[in-house]
This record gives sequence, structure tokens and C-alpha cells, in this order.
Amino acid sequence: MAPLLQIFILSLLVSLIYCADPITKSCSQSYTGSGIETNINQVLSDLVTKASVGGFAVSSYGKGNNMIYGLAQCRGDVSSGDCSSCLADAAKALPVVCPKQTDARVWYDYCFMRYDTDNFIGQADTSSPVILYNVNNATDPDAFDKAVSKLMNKVNSEAVSAGNGLLGREKTKFTQYITIYALAQCTRDLQPLQCAQCLSSTLQYFPVYCSHRQGCRVLYTSCMVRYEIYPFYFPLDSKAKNPGAAKYATTIVHPH
Repeated sequence: MAPLLQIFILSLLVSLIYCADPITKSCSQSYTGSGIETNINQVLSDLVTKASVGGFAVSSYGKGNNMIYGLAQCRGDVSSGDCSSCLADAAKALPVVCPKQTDARVWYDYCFMRYDTDNFIGQADTSSPVILYNVNNATDPDAFDKAVSKLMNKVNSEAVSAGNGLLGREKTKFTQYITIYALAQCTRDLQPLQCAQCLSSTLQYFPVYCSHRQGCRVLYTSCMVRYEIYPFYFPLDSKAKNPGAAKYATTIVHPH
């Protein structure tokens, strides 16, 4: 198959992900009345409009205890079209999956969106991570874990380097037939040091949940890391072989 055709097919398959169900959600703090709901709708509309242009936006609307703060961000490697579509899906989904809640967050493959009555902008949040891991183990698991560790440190460093927009993407050839792909990203309201601390915090869960796994991701509100043995970030690797559908287990780590 010609490389350009491979890239087109992979792009088509991956571009379908944004319209799937959310990866996960988080909801808390019930409210009553229409005032907050009006402010939430205004913030969501504002986030979709602004973040569709640059891939990131913050917004606020309302007064006093009814003030709503919002943030939206797309994965830094996706196209503007996929970003806009994901944001539109997220804005529609949030009030539905978190009905009458003032602290609402939703994660998709291509984007993340949240709103809250507390002003969280510029604050790193590393509570209650969501962890998804491939149920299949890697071959030569100890060597695989070492390769993953080295790769994750590399993408985390890349994410906080100047000019990268708090996004890191790298790959490493593990064997002749297996390439490991990794991505790290922080929300762009954070400073580089905050981002570095957030990304570093994700790695504490790797020995517990990701060890020997063919793929794994840790999702915080403020940052996320992920690795797979297939290309999942853009530009897609045209030389990669499709490993078939992977099965994932999900764990939410609640604070003690």
C-alpha cells in the first residue's frame, strides 16, 4: 500500500474518535435555579468559539456566587476541524453527563473541557487521576518498561521546553516490529514549572497500573500522559502496522 494511502486511511480512522463517547467525566457540587445554568451555557458557548481558533481558551461569566469559570483545550497535535468538532461535542455533553453540577469535567481523545464556580485558572490539579491501561502485556516486559520510562521522561521534558506549547510527542523503536509512541500535554494556563510537576506526578502511577502494559494513559485535569504501541498522535506514522483493537481497563484513583 502506498504511504500516502496509508496515511489517509489512518487519518480517517483516527478522526472518527472525537465523536465517540467521552473517555471519562467528573461531576460534583449540585445547584438549583436557572441563574447558574445561564452562566454555564454562556461559558460553554464562549469556550467553543474561542478554543476552536487556537486550541485553548479560558472564560468566565456571571457575578458573585453564580460566577462560572471555564477552560477548554484540544490535544495539540489534532487538526482545527477535529478540534472544533470535539469541542462542540464536549459542550453539548457536559450539561448532560453532569446535570445540575457546578464542577463538571469531560475528557475526550481530542479535547478536554471543564467549568466550575471556583476560579481554577492557572492552578495545577493533580487530584483523582483517571488511568486507562491496555489489558495485554508487552513481550519482554522488563525491557519494555525501561523503554517506556525513558520515552516518557523524554516527552515530559519536551512538553515543558520553550516553544512547544506544553506538548511533547516522541517515539522509540523497541524491536524490529514494535514501536512505542508517547505523548504528554498540560493545559496552557499553567506555567512550565507547574506543568513539569504535574507531568512528573503522573509517573508515580506507572509502576502500579502501567507496568508491563502495551499501552497506558494517566489523565489529570491539568495534564495527561499516554503511550501506545500504535500511532495515535498526528502526524501519523505511515510505516506502522495496525495491531488490531486494543482492550482497556479504567481506574479512577480517589484521594485518601
